[in-house]
Amino acid sequence: MSRGTRVNAPRLMTVLTRCARAVGQLAERSIADTGLCPTDFAALEALKHKGPLTITEIQAKVLLASGSMTAAVDRLERKGLVIRTSTPKDRRAKVLELTADGRTVVDVAFEQHAEELESAMSVLTGAEKQQLYELLKKLGLHAAGMGPGGGQENDSSSQE
Repeated sequence: MSRGTRVNAPRLMTVLTRCARAVGQLAERSIADTGLCPTDFAALEALKHKGPLTITEIQAKVLLASGSMTAAVDRLERKGLVIRTSTPKDRRAKVLELTADGRTVVDVAFEQHAEELESAMSVLTGAEKQQLYELLKKLGLHAAGMGPGGGQENDSSSQE
């Protein structure tokens, strides 16, 4: 396709979907290589970047169903990677924190995962990554505003 060819929305959606699938598969393989399942990795990553969180807060950040989140927390606790503590504000709510072992595991796993993603995206310059980020964010927010929730920011990233 030459630079002068107009890209319509359906064609752009196809490219975006294929790109997301390819990068997603790479990310899934990268996470599997860390020895963690995607759910456990996501929960640990949220705690790494955001600090102690309630189970509900983690669930919202990583977009997991309640049952999946509970199973993940149980697994991570059995492995000694997180601890649950009560919060004085609401005794029913449990706050999760990384243990020292949990911090080590997630630091190593996240570093390995980040390096693999950087390698996959090395085809883009820093300026291109920034531009792509801004454009995808703009498109995503606009599309989210058009949906049933209308106008609410729907950012699932645990790092922002």
